[in-house]
Amino acid sequence: LEVVRGAKTAKDVLATVMQIAKKIRKTAVVSGVCDGFIGNRMIEQYSRQAGFLLEEGATPQQVDKAVEKFGFAMGPFRMGDLAGNDIGWAIRKRRYLEKPNLRYSKTADLLCELGRYGQKTGAGWYDYQPGKRDAIPSKLVEDMIAKHRQEQGITPRKISDEEIVQRLVYALVNEGARILEDGIASKASDIDMVYLTGYGFPIWRGGPMKYAEQVGLFNVVESMKRFARNPLDDARFWQPAPLLSKLVAEGRNFS
Repeated sequence: LEVVRGAKTAKDVLATVMQIAKKIRKTAVVSGVCDGFIGNRMIEQYSRQAGFLLEEGATPQQVDKAVEKFGFAMGPFRMGDLAGNDIGWAIRKRRYLEKPNLRYSKTADLLCELGRYGQKTGAGWYDYQPGKRDAIPSKLVEDMIAKHRQEQGITPRKISDEEIVQRLVYALVNEGARILEDGIASKASDIDMVYLTGYGFPIWRGGPMKYAEQVGLFNVVESMKRFARNPLDDARFWQPAPLLSKLVAEGRNFS
């Protein structure tokens, strides 16, 4: 549960809300004010990477299986089908006006233009049988992605599960570091708690920020630099957050 503290939120009000969260058995984390707060601001970058991976040669089921094997409760495409792909579509339409230089894969827009919003319409990234939630790989979606690649002049390549996991998880880490810089979250463990309790991140890995420490922040940054050299990715996003670069230079961790 993200408890948003506004500029004029009184201390007693904040304390009361945190107590209420305990009473209703929710894990509460205080967030500052920004678009998406903590969890959704980070998941947007995670989802952008998932879209780029499709353009480059992965399939929705490969991406989902890779991150589910890593330990996520659900991959990004199954998650989109559950939540409703039209929600992300509405956000992207706003982004196209607000940040015209920010690139997104068009695959998700093409999907929504077909009316495939997910489980609620019986079709999304996957096909669904009436009354069932089992995700069935879709030939129509496979063909849609292939056609989009061809129109964009993209030659698909084989993408490893390791690359899929790194790009999705490190996208969370980089945006998480920016959230810390901006003062939206007060500490890395708050970000981890949001993802462990609200976004299906594997508990035994400790959360995205703790996992980055386990891998080694130097190694994470080196991977980001490698991703930035991919012409089909977003090089600007993969510039390590200043906080991340500072911690690496000083040999320190988030905690």
